[in-house]
Amino acid sequence: MRFLRVFFFVAAACAFLAAVLAHRPIRAAESPVTWSRQIAPIVYRNCATCHHPGGGGPFSLLSYQDARRRAPQILDVTQSRYMPPWLPEPGYGDFADQRRLSNEDLALIRKWVESGTPEGNPAEAPPAPHYDATWQMGKPDLILSVERPYTLAASGTDVFRNFILPYPLAQTHYIRAMEILPAVPQIVHHANVLIDRTASFRRQHPGDWKNGVPGMELELDAGNTFDPDSHFLFWKPDTPVLVEPEGMPWRLDPGNDLILNMHLKPSGKPETMSAQIGLYFASQPATKQPMLLQLEDDRDLDIPPGVHNFVVQDQLTLPVDVDALGIYPHAHYLGKILEGWATLPDGRRKWLIRIPSWDIDRQSVYRYREPVYLPRGTVLHMRYVYDNSDDNIHNPNSPPIRVRAGNRSVDEMAHLWLQVLPVNVPPGSPDPRLLLEVAWMRRRLEKQPDDSIAGYNLASALASLGRYSEAETAYEKLLSRRPDDVRVMNGLGAAFEDAGDPEAAERVFTQALSIDPHGCDARFNLASVEVRQSHFQDAEHQLRTMLQDCPADAAAHCGLGVALAGEGDNAAAASEFQSALHMDPHNFTALYQLGEIAIASGQPQQAVSLLEDASRTRPGDVDTRERLAMALAQSGRPDDALAQLREAEHLAPDNANLHSLLSQLLAESGQLRQAIEEQTRALALQPDDADGWNNLGVLEARTGSLDAARTDFRRALQLAPGHQQARANLDRLSPH
Repeated sequence: MRFLRVFFFVAAACAFLAAVLAHRPIRAAESPVTWSRQIAPIVYRNCATCHHPGGGGPFSLLSYQDARRRAPQILDVTQSRYMPPWLPEPGYGDFADQRRLSNEDLALIRKWVESGTPEGNPAEAPPAPHYDATWQMGKPDLILSVERPYTLAASGTDVFRNFILPYPLAQTHYIRAMEILPAVPQIVHHANVLIDRTASFRRQHPGDWKNGVPGMELELDAGNTFDPDSHFLFWKPDTPVLVEPEGMPWRLDPGNDLILNMHLKPSGKPETMSAQIGLYFASQPATKQPMLLQLEDDRDLDIPPGVHNFVVQDQLTLPVDVDALGIYPHAHYLGKILEGWATLPDGRRKWLIRIPSWDIDRQSVYRYREPVYLPRGTVLHMRYVYDNSDDNIHNPNSPPIRVRAGNRSVDEMAHLWLQVLPVNVPPGSPDPRLLLEVAWMRRRLEKQPDDSIAGYNLASALASLGRYSEAETAYEKLLSRRPDDVRVMNGLGAAFEDAGDPEAAERVFTQALSIDPHGCDARFNLASVEVRQSHFQDAEHQLRTMLQDCPADAAAHCGLGVALAGEGDNAAAASEFQSALHMDPHNFTALYQLGEIAIASGQPQQAVSLLEDASRTRPGDVDTRERLAMALAQSGRPDDALAQLREAEHLAPDNANLHSLLSQLLAESGQLRQAIEEQTRALALQPDDADGWNNLGVLEARTGSLDAARTDFRRALQLAPGHQQARANLDRLSPH
């Protein structure tokens, strides 16, 4: 009986288990993690950009054999998150091309290594990426080469070297993409490219610039115009080609220098460092104008030895709406925690970036996956924490020493660069970048009142905004400290000229030339004053003298063309404008003036082509659209002419002349009611225009509104009693 009971119990248990299993899915044996199916896609996506033959990594990972050989090392550096290099903390900014491995990726790598690195079926592996030994986008339009190679020692500290590459062409070009091709990529940690508009750095180092100039950071003279050229031209071996966003190429003019600022790391043997820069030209100039803003607190960088948590901070309030496109935090070896965020007008915090464990050797530019909208009134913040103790494994000094701000790698910096694109700009508004510049420079001067660069930039921006009195005050304050600064004199003279005081402008420019007789800027500015006063022969003399020193200056050729046209020599003027276009195919002044000459010489179709190019260069210029409309009308294209005037009217709704021109074109096409409406708008803006009242009377008469026409003609005669056309028109309508 006991046996039967036990048997019954066992049978019942088995029946119960079978019933349970019948309702539970049966798991197949877990498939192994293989190179072909899981690991190769991870490696090709995140590692191979550096780890390929000729790349910046010390070995290749393009094959299964390469990866299997390095499997223990791959496991160590990925699990510790040392590789791939990615500093930002997740959740503190959504960045494009994020290289941080997911937890799932890390688990797959661990399982693959611990299971013996199986290859799997080779046919299931994705094709290995291809990396050309030369140019990734094909042959560049222009290749610049370092003139004299530099020999990097086998050992020692990192080296920061600046190589000057003059732009050799006589034409302006816009750059849509750039690639740097080092002779030995393995020793290049990263590189920055800077544009020196006035060759100022070359002049600072006349004897040794061809050999390369040491230094981590440098300051360049941007010239007398507001010209930010705000792009992150930051290169690393894992980002072989820098391609600019659509509509945002950057510009190179004749006489510019490119400065290749390279961070080099000794490899254990002497290396000969050389490099080429490949440039790819855009067909059109930029249609979007970004700007780089900087938060910084170098003034307060004075870090005692042994301090673990030394904090510096800065902030900046945005005066306009912007989209943030990218961010570049920068410190040296003592940086520990780097934070950037925005406080929105409603008080909410929006993180821009947070790096909890800074490493200068792994720095990068981070571009947002989608633009980050920051409305006007947003306050940008940076907060950096430094560690000058023995606990900081990156500290170059043992024992630690006192560290201050400076341009050497053993000094420190506290910089946070943000690339922004102004948005929601009302038609007819001033360049919003000027407002950003004013806010930024005022903030710099709050921190350092004697900052001459900030003072000059502030004065220039104020002058460009038409705030001439403020600009003059700012320039004169600078001259009180530096009375022989020719650049400041040029800025002050330009502010006087634009404010309507040509005598004061001429006096300042003449003083600048007495200090620097070969100064092209002062001579050009003096010629501009002469042109505005119709002293065309004097202007011609100044510009011909200037072109002896600066023959490749497109603006000088344009100025000479304007002077010659003023003297009535259109043929010679056109030749100068053509010379300017040869140097700068998108030069607005040359295109506009040649269009004017074509209209005057009865060549409207040629004028249309030139003025269309001018309008593409400056889409918001109302005068260009007005002249283009005239050329289109003369070419028998009234509908296109109307479209241009409508667009001009949209850009400048309070421009009475535009409404009058639009009225004339509408009348010529038989649209009399619309013509009357436009002329009425013009007179509402400019009620003292006797010609306008006469024109309105003619339109009213053509529609049969004779009483209204008589009233209009009488109004014209009240304003101008000698107006013969209004008198004749009124007499025709008077009863005999």
